[in-house]
Amino acid sequence: MNQKKYNVSVEAALEVIGGKWKCVILCHLMRGKKRTSDLKRLMPAITQKMLTQQLRELEEHGIVNRIAYNQIPPKVEYELSEYGHSLEPILNSLCEWGEARIIREYGDKFAVLEDNILNH
Repeated sequence: MNQKKYNVSVEAALEVIGGKWKCVILCHLMRGKKRTSDLKRLMPAITQKMLTQQLRELEEHGIVNRIAYNQIPPKVEYELSEYGHSLEPILNSLCEWGEARIIREYGDKFAVLEDNILNH
């Protein structure tokens, strides 16, 4: 079996959390467990198919835990795993950098940020 090679270590990180939606999902999960429907409501621009795919990939990498309750109707929640919680300082730094970029580029951050619990 050939061992994968990375040019720089950031590639290994982006392989797991890269893309448009994964960091957004993780930021919402930093605030606690969420059902798929909660995440969909918090991120209206994501399709159900993409949300499901991204959650599955994060689960495969051990970043999120999927909790299935044995009840009717079925209930599934997602939460950050212990490993996923190690991303919190990184995600917080990305949010701070993004806010500074928005202010630099647009002046008023509230003019371009959606009204969202993460932006208050």
